[in-house]
Amino acid sequence: MTQPMTQSMTDIQHTDHRSTIRIRWLMLAGIVVILDQGAKYLATTMLELHTPVSILPFFNLTLTYNSGAAFSFLSGAGGWQRWLFVGLSIIVSAILIYWLRGVPRGEVRLPVALALVLGGALGNLWDRLAFGAVTDFIDLHYHGWHWPTFNVADSAITVGALVLLTTLGREHVGVSRQD
Repeated sequence: MTQPMTQSMTDIQHTDHRSTIRIRWLMLAGIVVILDQGAKYLATTMLELHTPVSILPFFNLTLTYNSGAAFSFLSGAGGWQRWLFVGLSIIVSAILIYWLRGVPRGEVRLPVALALVLGGALGNLWDRLAFGAVTDFIDLHYHGWHWPTFNVADSAITVGALVLLTTLGREHVGVSRQD
């Protein structure tokens, strides 16, 4: 026996809505990748390696290449770390895409956070695959102390992770208050 047409149309509409939501957040991740890669292109064409260009008293543009992870973790490991971070980036990206698929309708904070982290991960993944290292150029400093140089992708990952933590934290607090 076939199902009524209205049930089939409802299922199709629900699937179309889910696809539209997913595409919206994947587009945000894509915008992050485009902004990241565009900024990195400008940095590599306009800056000289390790030569700071002062923008503000606490902000330089300084072109560097990082073969490690955040804070140059494993940067001097001899090359194998490139493939470790490529693999981790692919796994994390797949998990984020899967997570985005299940985001409830009307939710905004969670998918924005996931899309920012996804876009940042893909931006840095591109660098690792294409160049063997991540291009960094944002150099914040104060009285001779420099924060590790970073890029747009790193910024998106950081903002996305903070939004994710506050979103999940709010959900956890809400659940514990209901108990």
